Amino acid sequence: MFLRKETLDAFLKMAEAADKDMIDLKIASATRNFDYQRGIWNNKWSGVTLVEGNDLSKSIPDGLERFKKILEYSAAPGTSRHHWGTDIDINGAVPEYFATEKGQKVYEWLTKNAPSFGFCETYNLKGSARGTGYNEEKWHWSYLPLSQTFTQEYKNLIKNEDIKGFLGDEHVTSLDLINDYVLAVNPECI
Repeated sequence: MFLRKETLDAFLKMAEAADKDMIDLKIASATRNFDYQRGIWNNKWSGVTLVEGNDLSKSIPDGLERFKKILEYSAAPGTSRHHWGTDIDINGAVPEYFATEKGQKVYEWLTKNAPSFGFCETYNLKGSARGTGYNEEKWHWSYLPLSQTFTQEYKNLIKNEDIKGFLGDEHVTSLDLINDYVLAVNPECI
């Protein structure tokens, strides 16, 4: 796995502090280039990877609805913050882990301590402050000293029509991926 050096250094300091509190933090996923993200997306699109136990190519034949289903937890290639080397998934990438006693303790530690190391929970629970975007991801944390700048640069440089090169990309123009997903993050992360 790869990360920007600043992100990794901050994570290692945070993991060391967590260890002193008997909390084990591991990076489950880090930087993903376009091709890697395309593989994740295309496998879900085509049914190679099951989503909630379903082959989406069969259970959701309507392309736009399948696109929206995948967007619940997976970014379209070209829109993932994991492309930047600033975002990490900690201790897994499934809601079930954070429902366990151990996962709850990890999450509580992160919400209390991660900000002091520069990290922000990117996709908090949707509500009045964040009405669109991916579902809550207690595992996804962003290193703010870099990601805040990259978020603004992405907003200035990328347009929805630039997002292409993967299965189902013809549906990008039916959605506002930039405003409703890339920029729809925890307001504390902006």
